[in-house]
Amino acid sequence: MIDLAGSERTKLTKVEGERLKEGCNINKSLLTLSNVICSLADSGKKKKYIPFRDSKLTFFLKDSLGGNSKTKLLANVSPK
Repeated sequence: MIDLAGSERTKLTKVEGERLKEGCNINKSLLTLSNVICSLADSGKKKKYIPFRDSKLTFFLKDSLGGNSKTKLLANVSPK
């Protein structure tokens, strides 16, 4: 998993307070999104609990991720 909020650098950058909490919440939402995508991929046709309500991000994306819509994922990957 990629840490997009940069929490591995908190000691180096001396982030505190609201910024630190914000980074932690971003990481929680991304982890939950990863769990939802893995659950959807593993569930196939059988009914399985999908943790959409575990974060606001996944709750808002519920229809896009688990509904009848088509979803595309774009990634920008760089060697640096």
